[in-house]
Order: sequence, then C-alpha cells, then structure tokens
Amino acid sequence: MIKKATLSQGIATKKDKPLVLHSDNGSPMKAATFMATLEKLGVQSSFSRPRVSNDNPYSESLFKTMKYRPVYPNKGFKNLTEAREWVSKFVHWYNHEHLHSGINFITPYQRHYGLDIDIIQKRIATYKKAKETHPERWSGEIRDWSLPDYVTLNPMEEDEVEKYLNQQSS
Repeated sequence: MIKKATLSQGIATKKDKPLVLHSDNGSPMKAATFMATLEKLGVQSSFSRPRVSNDNPYSESLFKTMKYRPVYPNKGFKNLTEAREWVSKFVHWYNHEHLHSGINFITPYQRHYGLDIDIIQKRIATYKKAKETHPERWSGEIRDWSLPDYVTLNPMEEDEVEKYLNQQSS
C-alpha cells in the first residue's frame, strides 16, 4: 500500500525534503520487512511516543472533525459494511468538500493537486479589489493567504537535513 501510494501520487522522497511516515508503535509498523520497504522507497519512519495520545496533530484533527460532524453515528453501526460505507463517505467529504482552516479554507484534494494556486490568486485579487473599492473598511493589509511549501510533524534543522541526506547516500 505504501509503495503504491508513493508511486501513484508522485510523492517519492525528494533529495531536499525526506518523506516521513508517522505511525504508532505497533509491531506491523516496526516489522523488518516493512522497514526495509520504507528504506527502499526512501521513506523515513517516525513513531509516536509511548502512552502519548496526541503525537500526531493531523490525525487528531481528522478524528475530532469526524466525531463532531452532525452525521456522526453516535450509536454505532449495524455491521461492518455500514461502517465502511460511512467512513468512505466521510473521507470523501473530508478530502473533497471540507474547507480546512489550517490550509486557508481549501480542501486537501485542491492542495495536493495544485488547484489551490488559482483559488488563492483569485482570493487575493478579490480582497485587493474590495480594499480599493472600500478603503475605509480596512485598517491594514489584506489577509495573508500564503501557504507553506510543505508541512512536517517535527521540523528538521538545516544541519539535520544535511546529515540525513548524507546517511541516505552512503
């Protein structure tokens, strides 16, 4: 699954930004064959700290969003098929329809496929026009719509990145 995902999505490790897979400390994620596969793909593994439930803010945010949806099935599911169908619909909504405040109100799908660039440019133009039309409504600059080039759980310092890349090439 990891191999298919990295290849089909074109997210194989780039020399300047290592791809990191963050997971729990479960034995499947630490198995020798799995670790070897990650190494071949150039994917660095990262593990949650033992007994720490909030080590991955991205997955925690997803779970909170899921649990607070009005359609969340608080009474459970009748069977496995019903559970799979609900989760499939939620994942589609989360990735294709839900506007994420952490990425300036665009969807993960838009961000992943570069559709965000046009959306952000149109927003900037709209805000600039509004400011020109009604300057009395503005006390400063327009909203900052910039997005980071990439995100990371534990940002590496420049020297750490260089050290990592040197280890990978030797």
